[in-house]
Amino acid sequence: MTGVPTGWRKSSRSAQQVTCVEVGRVAETWRKSSRSTNTDNCVEIVPATCGAAVRDSKDREAGYFTTTAHQWRLFVTAVKAGRFES
Repeated sequence: MTGVPTGWRKSSRSAQQVTCVEVGRVAETWRKSSRSTNTDNCVEIVPATCGAAVRDSKDREAGYFTTTAHQWRLFVTAVKAGRFES
């Protein structure tokens, strides 16, 4: 999700329309959260200009979710403040 999308292609649902949806692929460089220390149970992220993509390192095939830049900033601020610690 970093960088510029490449390999743009028209959606197969757009048929012959001029106004259509195009999708592009963006290179993914996942990194482990610095808050995960030395454990296998961690979160991996891909920063992006629009926010971030987040996945569970234990189950990478399960997919990921995305956040907006504003949501990501709020989450990181809350983590740094210790709001999720028991």
